[in-house]
Amino acid sequence: MRVVYVDCFSGISGDMFLGALVDLGVPLDDLRATVARLPIERYRLECDKATRQGVTGHAARVVLDDEREQPTRHLADVEAIIRSSDLDEEVKARATQVFRALAEAEASVHGLPVEEVHFHEVGAVDAIVDVVGTIWGLRALGVEKVFASSLPTGSGTVQTRHGPLPVPAPATLALLAKRGAPLRPSPATTELVTPTGAALLTTLATFEQPELRLSRVGHGFGQKSLPWPNVVRLWLGEMADDQADSDTIGVIEANLDDERPEILGAAMQSLFEAGALDVFFTAIQMKKNRPAVKLTVLCSPDHVPALSALVIRETSTLGVRTYQARRLKSRRWQERVPTPWGDVLVKVKEFGNERTVAPEYDDCLRLAREAKVPVAQIFQIAKHAWQAALSTREST
Repeated sequence: MRVVYVDCFSGISGDMFLGALVDLGVPLDDLRATVARLPIERYRLECDKATRQGVTGHAARVVLDDEREQPTRHLADVEAIIRSSDLDEEVKARATQVFRALAEAEASVHGLPVEEVHFHEVGAVDAIVDVVGTIWGLRALGVEKVFASSLPTGSGTVQTRHGPLPVPAPATLALLAKRGAPLRPSPATTELVTPTGAALLTTLATFEQPELRLSRVGHGFGQKSLPWPNVVRLWLGEMADDQADSDTIGVIEANLDDERPEILGAAMQSLFEAGALDVFFTAIQMKKNRPAVKLTVLCSPDHVPALSALVIRETSTLGVRTYQARRLKSRRWQERVPTPWGDVLVKVKEFGNERTVAPEYDDCLRLAREAKVPVAQIFQIAKHAWQAALSTREST
C-alpha cells in the first residue's frame, strides 16, 4: 500500500501541502490543468523550486490577478463550485468533505447553523485551489492512506476579517479538538497551522507514524521566514505487506421498506460527502412480503457515529446496525498513459504476481466526447498503451 506521512516539522498549510506534492513528483502542468477545471478565475498557481536554510524543495502559492476583495461565500457556494466542475467524483466528494468540516468548526465557534456560516479566508480562491489540488495530487501519486505527525501550536495572534484572533485560530483549534489531534508546543509567535491545513489533515489523515519502506521525500515551503526551515515534509513509501493486505472498516446497515427512491439518492450523496468510502443498496424482502432496500455504508471506524446519525436523520429508518469488518486488499496505484486523443489515468491492480488495469472512466468519457469517438475505443487503446509501457519497462 502506498502511503504518505505528513511530517509537520513547522506546521501545515494548504500551499505547503501543494508545494511538497510537486516536490514529490506531481507534474505542475497537470496540477494546474486540474484546478483549471474549477469554475473560478483571475488567479495563477505558482510553484518554484527553492533552497532555504540548506533545504531544497518547492514553494507554491495562489496569486490573484487583481486586488478585488474576495466574495464572502457560504458552504453551499463552495460546494456548488466544486460540484459544477468535471473533476472525478471521488475528488469532489473529498474536497466537499474538507469544506464541510471547516464549516462545522466555524459554526461551533460562532454559534451558528452550518448553513449560515460565512467563509472568509477559507472560502477564497486560494483555499479552494489548495484543497482540490492537494486531494487530486495525492491520488495522482497513488497514495491510498495519509498519516500525520503531531502539530506545533505556535502562539500570538493572526489577523482575520473578525480582527486579531489568538493562535491557533478558533476554527483551527475546533477542528483539531474534534479529531483529538496530537499537539506540541512551539516557540514560534505566529500561526503555524492554518484552518485549511488543519481541515485537510483532520479529514484525510490518521495521526500516527507508520512503518514504511521510504521511497522519496517532498519538501513544501511556507510563506513565512522563521529561525528554522519553514517546511512540511511528505514521506512517500510502501507499508509492509502484512500492513498493506488488510485493514478494519466500519459497516452501517439499515433496512428500509417505506422510503422514496429520491430520498435514497439524496442520502447516498450526503453520505459520500460526509466521508463514506462506499454506499450501496441491496434489494431485500421484509415482513408482510414487502419489497425493501438494505442501505449499506462502508467507512473508516472513526466515521461510524457521524454517518450512523446521518442515516437516521436523512432516511425513514428507526435505527441502524453497526459493526467492524476486516478488508483484504490488493495493491493498487494510478498511472497516466498516452493515447492519440490525450493522456488517460489508469488504475493498476496487483495481487500476487498478477496485474490488471482499468482506465479511468471520466478521462475516457471526456476524451471520447471531445474527439467524437466511441468511449470503448479509448478504453481499449488506453489498456493497450499501459500493456505496451509495461512490456518496455520489463525488457529494460
